[in-house]
Amino acid sequence: MDFSRLPVLPPADEVYLALGTTIKVAGSQAAFRAVDLYANLAVVRAAFAAGVRRVGLVSAAGADAKSSMFYNRVKGELEDALKAMTLETLVIARPSLLLDSREGLQQPPRIGEKIAIPIARLLAPLLPGTYRPVHARAVAQALISTVPLTRGVVVMASDELARAAGPR
Repeated sequence: MDFSRLPVLPPADEVYLALGTTIKVAGSQAAFRAVDLYANLAVVRAAFAAGVRRVGLVSAAGADAKSSMFYNRVKGELEDALKAMTLETLVIARPSLLLDSREGLQQPPRIGEKIAIPIARLLAPLLPGTYRPVHARAVAQALISTVPLTRGVVVMASDELARAAGPR
């Protein structure tokens, strides 16, 4: 899809951004940036033009526009761009490792995740909240329950996302 040519979106109250890729899948840092930064910005700008003033964003633990790590830097740049908009609500979910299979997303398996997920499940109670792994469903549920009721900018770490989603 050409995100620089989005159609006019219908009026809505909220928009949720969970669009992302990996550098390996994208093929280059420029292609990664095109998806994780520019495509997300195009969607939120089109939604803003349609009247949306409440945004929920799936970002990443460690997101920081000044990070020396490219992935975290791009995630932070997106967060900063959204914070600069005149939004009523911006809820930023910063999950750590997602404890779910990516097969349904038609993404190639990642060996690091196949190793890390079972280990993270065992170590989760010992990890600081920011780095605690979380299920993708919990991230979605937390955003859906938080965005409509919140004003201003709220950043939620993995443990906060799991708590806001409620019991599994």
